[in-house]
Amino acid sequence: MTTVSPTPAPAPTTAHGAAVPHSGAVPHPGMQLREIVFGAARAAAVRAAARLGVADALGDTPADVRELAALVGTEPAPLRRLLRALSCYGIFAETPDGCFAHTDMSRLLREDDPHSLRHISLWCTEPWTWDVWPRLDDAVRTGRSVFQDVHGKGFFDYLHQDAHESAQVFNRAMTTSSVQSALDVAELLDLTGVSVVADIGGGQGHVLASLLEKHPTLRGTLMDLPGVVARADARLRDEGPLTERARIVAGDCREAIPVQADLYIIKNILEWDDDSTRRTLRNVIRAARPGARVVVIENLVDDTPSMRFTTAMDLLLLLNVGGAKHTRESLVGRISDAGLVIDRIVPVNPYLHAFECVVPD
Repeated sequence: MTTVSPTPAPAPTTAHGAAVPHSGAVPHPGMQLREIVFGAARAAAVRAAARLGVADALGDTPADVRELAALVGTEPAPLRRLLRALSCYGIFAETPDGCFAHTDMSRLLREDDPHSLRHISLWCTEPWTWDVWPRLDDAVRTGRSVFQDVHGKGFFDYLHQDAHESAQVFNRAMTTSSVQSALDVAELLDLTGVSVVADIGGGQGHVLASLLEKHPTLRGTLMDLPGVVARADARLRDEGPLTERARIVAGDCREAIPVQADLYIIKNILEWDDDSTRRTLRNVIRAARPGARVVVIENLVDDTPSMRFTTAMDLLLLLNVGGAKHTRESLVGRISDAGLVIDRIVPVNPYLHAFECVVPD
C-alpha cells in the first residue's frame, strides 16, 4: 500500500488573525499516546460545544466566559473548562485576559458558516457511536459489522425506527457534506461534449443541481432509491428552476440503471461489499454507449492528506454496515475488473478523488 504522511494543519488563528499559542515542542511518545486514548474526551467536547451553540453565540470579538454562559444557558466555570480543553486543539482560543475568541476551526461549528461542520460533528458523535466503538476489536476479528449484535437490528433500520433524532442529524450531515462537495465536483468536471449527465446513487441531487446551474444547456438525470429521491433537491422537482432540464428516476443501481447519458457520476456509493460494487459498475457499462464517460468519486484511505479522517470513516463503516473505504489500488482494481478504462485520477478536494473513466468500444 502506498501512503503519504498527512499534511500538517495550518496554525489556528483568533478572530483577529493572531496565531493560537502553542509550545512547538514535540510531545513525548508516552504523552502522545495518552492524548490519543483520551480522544473520546476531545470528540465529546466538540459535541458539547455544538449542542450548546457556543460558536453561534460567540461573535467577532473575544467574549468573557460569563457572557457566553448566559447566552448558551450554562454555568460559567464548567463552560470555561470545556473551552479551555477545546482551545488546546485550536478550537476557540483563550486570550491573555481570560476571554475566548473564534479560530478558523471553531467558526466551522457555526450554523451559518458556508463550510459548517456542525451537523457532521454531531453525526460522528451520536449516542450509538459510543456503543459500537468499543467493539472494534470484534469487527476486526470477524471482518463484519457489530451493529446488529449491539442494537438487535441493522444500522439503517435502527436509525429510522429507534433513533429519530439521530436520523435527522444524519440527513442534515449528509446534506451539508453533499452540498459542499457538489460545488467542488462542478468546478472540477470538464463537460465539453456532454449534453446529458446522470448522477447514479446521487442522493438528493446536489451534484446534479450544481452542474445544471453551472451549464445552462445541460440536461440531467438523478437516480437513487425511492425514499431518497422523494426528498430530492427542490431545484430539481416540483416548480424548481431546474425542473425542465432534470429527470428523477427511482431505482436501485445494484439491480439496473435504466438511464442513458454522456457522462455518469458515481459518488461515495462504492462502499458496500464487493459484489454490490461489481454489479453497480457493470450496470453502468450495460446502460452506457461505447465512449461514454464515467466519473467515480470516492474517499481514499491512502495517497491523500486526509488519511486521519478517511481511515476513521473506514473503521466506522466496518462497525456500522461492514463496508469499507477504498485504497487507490483497490478502487482501480474494481473499476478495471468491471471493464471501464481509467483515463486519469485527480483530487476533487482534500478528502475526495475522482477516477475519470471511459466505457470501451
